[in-house]
Amino acid sequence: MKKNYKIDVDCANCANKMEAAATKTPGVLSATVNFMTLKMTVEFAEGANEADVMKQVRKNCKKVESDCEIYL
Repeated sequence: MKKNYKIDVDCANCANKMEAAATKTPGVLSATVNFMTLKMTVEFAEGANEADVMKQVRKNCKKVESDCEIYL
């Protein structure tokens, strides 16, 4: 299942860091961050709990870019 999330990030480099952090999160098959539209698309692994995975994605993204935000 794929889902889009609105994000807030200051620069394209920061968006790339967020994308990498999200992709490495367990339960995420793929993640794409579009800096121009300020959206993140996440494809979840089958059987993954979307809410729990996204909490971890947010936590991982905050580690690499503390000023970012993902609106769940």
